[in-house]
Amino acid sequence: MGARVAVVAAALCAAALGRTPELLTLSGDIGRVHDPAIIRQGDAYYLFSTGRIPGGGIIPIRTSQDLHHWTLSGAVFDKLPDWAVKEIPGARDAWAPDIAFFHGRYHLYYAVSTFGKNDSAIGLATNRTLNPADPDYKWVDQGMVVRSRQGQDDWNAIDPNLVIGNAHSIWLDWGSFWGGIKMRRIDPETGKLSSTDTTLYSLATRPPASRRAIEAPFIIRRGRYWYLFVSFDFCCRGARSDYNVVVGRAKKITGPYLDRAGRPMTEGGGTPVESAATAKWRGAGHEAVLHDRRSDYLVFHAYEAASGRPVLQISTIVWNDGWPEVAPLP
Repeated sequence: MGARVAVVAAALCAAALGRTPELLTLSGDIGRVHDPAIIRQGDAYYLFSTGRIPGGGIIPIRTSQDLHHWTLSGAVFDKLPDWAVKEIPGARDAWAPDIAFFHGRYHLYYAVSTFGKNDSAIGLATNRTLNPADPDYKWVDQGMVVRSRQGQDDWNAIDPNLVIGNAHSIWLDWGSFWGGIKMRRIDPETGKLSSTDTTLYSLATRPPASRRAIEAPFIIRRGRYWYLFVSFDFCCRGARSDYNVVVGRAKKITGPYLDRAGRPMTEGGGTPVESAATAKWRGAGHEAVLHDRRSDYLVFHAYEAASGRPVLQISTIVWNDGWPEVAPLP
């Protein structure tokens, strides 16, 4: 690790261990980042997001050495996999990727859908390394993992999140609107749904009065609790977006998840974590959590109030009385 990175890491660690969360100052290719997912390999951070790069590559990849300066460095796919085009003919891009490492490979889960419909699917691509200079670098698409069908399913197979309990306890949660956030056990060998445990768990939903606006689940473990972060309300409306992040926690990965007031997330509960209704920012959401070198970070996008453009945001997380706190946007 270089001296500059070591100094930055030490400063970030100190900030995270303090009582006040810090919004990181970011630079480089941080514009047009939507639905970020993040992981570290070695001394480099890799960030994946919805959309395309100039030239057409799908699922942009950005890299950083210090979490502050980001460089657009490629894409996962040149085009949508053939199975995705066949299953979801109206799909044009891959959405909301999630990245995890288990069973000796990096697993990238992603969604294909069309806006406003639950005719959707989640796919999987794997790679031995995230470093494009490594001779083993190659994204291999593994096909479809789970599918929702309009008129048949009360859930939407988008916004995947992979959760690792241990080597034998691996789970995929997902969901957007409709019946909310769902979960199934994953086979560690294949990275796809378990054939021995077919239980579909319901983790969180919202009542019809909210138009069931809930999506983007992300689960982490801290101490004796599992924490489920989700985004409430509406993204994708530029400066009119009112996305916001809430959280609940449970003693078992499958729930029940309760907010700080004890309200179940299956009944619309959720403790506020991050929102953005400021002079500069709107609609903070589609969060991911990075645990790195004794510090935790909330990674998300927010929309510029002036332009409506989604921009990458990262805040340290401070845990007070067992609940996460992050820095507000200015």
